[in-house]
Amino acid sequence: MELNGKDKSDSPSDRVTLKKEIGLLSACAIIIGNIIGSGIFISPKGVLEHAGSVGLSLIVWVCGGGICALGSMCYAELGVTIPKSGGDYSYVTEIFGGLVGFLLLWSAVLIMYPTTLAVIALTFSNYVLQPAFQNCVPPYLATRLLSTICILFLTWVNCSSVRWATRIQDVFTVAKLLALGLIIAVGLVQICRGHYDALRPSQAFEFTRDPSVGQIALAFLQASFAFSGWNFLNYVTEEVVEPRKNLPRAIYISIPLVTLVYTLTNIAYFSSMTPEELLASNAVAVTFGEKLLGVFSWVMPISVALSTFGGINGYLFTSSRLCFSGAREGHLPYLLAMIHLKNCTPIPALLVCCGATIVILCIGETHNLINYVSFINFLSYGVTIAGLLYYRWKRPNLLRPIKVSVLVPISYLVFWAVLLGFSLYSEPVVCGMGIVIMLTGVPVYFVGVHWKNKPRCQNDMLMTFCRLRIDTDKAAD
Repeated sequence: MELNGKDKSDSPSDRVTLKKEIGLLSACAIIIGNIIGSGIFISPKGVLEHAGSVGLSLIVWVCGGGICALGSMCYAELGVTIPKSGGDYSYVTEIFGGLVGFLLLWSAVLIMYPTTLAVIALTFSNYVLQPAFQNCVPPYLATRLLSTICILFLTWVNCSSVRWATRIQDVFTVAKLLALGLIIAVGLVQICRGHYDALRPSQAFEFTRDPSVGQIALAFLQASFAFSGWNFLNYVTEEVVEPRKNLPRAIYISIPLVTLVYTLTNIAYFSSMTPEELLASNAVAVTFGEKLLGVFSWVMPISVALSTFGGINGYLFTSSRLCFSGAREGHLPYLLAMIHLKNCTPIPALLVCCGATIVILCIGETHNLINYVSFINFLSYGVTIAGLLYYRWKRPNLLRPIKVSVLVPISYLVFWAVLLGFSLYSEPVVCGMGIVIMLTGVPVYFVGVHWKNKPRCQNDMLMTFCRLRIDTDKAAD
């Protein structure tokens, strides 16, 4: 392994970097593979519950994709203007300074990405085990054990080879698109047969409760969980071949494709299930398969398991790069900036992501976790896109290969402010906990990062460990 022990004044050639092995196809696979994970199989229930009607829930899905498109255009500009791995964290640190960047990093490493990984892993295990427990919920211990095994296996793959990890992502991205393609195709057949009562305008907008702005905001938060991951290619910018060309291309191809697939998938769900049946289902795709596929209903849980397996791999791949970038900037222990000399993989960062996810697996339930993650996600998106406007004012003459219209970030921020405001009003405890989690990073920053004159023994112990690891790896080679 190799350790970045340099300070931030080092030249770019002295910084620890990772190989450029991600082409346009793999870049699209990373975006699509990270977005399409467990969300489309979990969130339809939450979106419908808060929207109150089929018609409004479909509008939320379409608008959610539109908002992601606006955000991704802003991230495309940031990605080619500040070509660093680390995504939101790297941009905010560059624009606003260390404290704000550290708070984003702290909330992401502590809760956001481990929680998202835990949710996807639990969905994977639930769908794999569902055929064996058809008339009941799979046992708590069994789902946790299978989720842990899956995360440990994919952590090993990511530690072993970047190429293996990206190939898994490519293959399972195709598999998950085929799974959703099957749902869409069966749904279209149902519609052609005249089974679309829930989609008729007269019934689609029959509300189960009086709609409120707060509930619609929570519906958008549920949908945003399904779309989360649209910015993840920015976390591996330094590994993208020709990032100024391939980063925006991958974004512009992937986001519209995912929005179309999500909308058609929800239409397919409503072609075979009443709103009441969808709300009562704990595994929407399995219920869909049982109603329409007969003896081939086993195809659905396997397809969803493949989809979520690829999602876990994608989140591990990208979230570990966030830890790596944070350590390289001095905001996390330098140990996490170590990479394997031969494999060029950030093994310590991957192990931290794996360990944090396993801890979250043992303490949380799926739907509560989604609300925490969605709020913190949206908070970080808004801060980052506000940074784009500030950076234009702060450095107007900086070369920007891509420069979006100023209306794009402003439109996103208006929606962002309304959504977060009403979410905070409707769920003050959940959203307030998200803010508290983020602010706990303030004392950590001042003690761990801002305080420069730490005891010498601490640094000596770390450097001794690093030398031992380097000697061990050289001996192994």
